[in-house]
Amino acid sequence: MRRINLERVCQLSNSEIISIVDDDASARVATDRLVRSLGWRARTFASGEEFLQSPQLEDTRCLVSDVQMPRLNDLELQRRLIAQGHRIPIIFMTAFPDDAARTRAMGAGAVCFLTKPFDAPTLSECIEAALRQHR
Repeated sequence: MRRINLERVCQLSNSEIISIVDDDASARVATDRLVRSLGWRARTFASGEEFLQSPQLEDTRCLVSDVQMPRLNDLELQRRLIAQGHRIPIIFMTAFPDDAARTRAMGAGAVCFLTKPFDAPTLSECIEAALRQHR
């Protein structure tokens, strides 16, 4: 079992957030609980549009986003963030792994591409890599 890195938790200011975007409510809640259990602050959103319009956008230090969502898919969300000047490291997750989607996402700068379900150590390593990239 991986222990929470208290030094890492203390390094995060109260305004640093891990944002989670997933249109599946049960997956969104589960990912939120996992992120919080690892010691990070999290906010959840049911869509990419909701995230882009949220006040948490400015404080997000890492985005964990589902790949297949209605209206605004993974790469479109990533493109809009970049167009708006936001360089938020992104971890993509999917229940339907696809090599082409993985290649596109990683080629566009994603930090990780996870297949659901994933474990706490894997997500923790990806978030830590994303936060290092953001700093």
